[in-house]
Amino acid sequence: MKEKIVFATGNEGKMREIRLILADLGMEILSMKEAGVSCQIVEDGKTFGENAEIKAKAVWNVTGGIVLADDSGLVIDYLGGEPGVYSARYLGEDTSYQYKNQVIIERVKEAKGSERSARFVCNIAAVLPDGAVVHTEAAMEGMIAETAAGSQGFGYDPILYIPEFGMTSAELSIEQKNKISHRGKALEQMKNKLKELYGGKMV
Repeated sequence: MKEKIVFATGNEGKMREIRLILADLGMEILSMKEAGVSCQIVEDGKTFGENAEIKAKAVWNVTGGIVLADDSGLVIDYLGGEPGVYSARYLGEDTSYQYKNQVIIERVKEAKGSERSARFVCNIAAVLPDGAVVHTEAAMEGMIAETAAGSQGFGYDPILYIPEFGMTSAELSIEQKNKISHRGKALEQMKNKLKELYGGKMV
């Protein structure tokens, strides 16, 4: 019987990416729903890492074993790191991303060139069977676009312009995005950490 990893999310799109990247660990990768977990999680950390750990520990307290969780968001240099860890709550959780994106574009309208630098950041926390915690973190670099464009993503994807592709994150195909995904990079790092910790024997 395969060992299991529970990932603290209910997002099926995210789970597809997670399963694809972690497949060669030889472990069963379950969402919270699939693991039968329902718990209250208050994301009140001050960094992506703190929030990822809060989520992972909340689920681990129920399941034990190995639990992974991520926290991610947009970081804009010109705005001193805003929206940062509070990306989802920027201007209030009930505010649409379309409006948030319009506000951000307006706030950086005077920024030129590299002043518009921004990135999606993802931190992944893993709580191990003994309660130890390990983290990985990665970024997808870009710039704040002058206008929102694209419909392939969500959240801030339409305003993060990726110079490498000459379009916003929301205009990229799934294949293009997977190659540079902040979550994908952090997952690859975590996969390698788990292999090191368990000697490559995950089953």
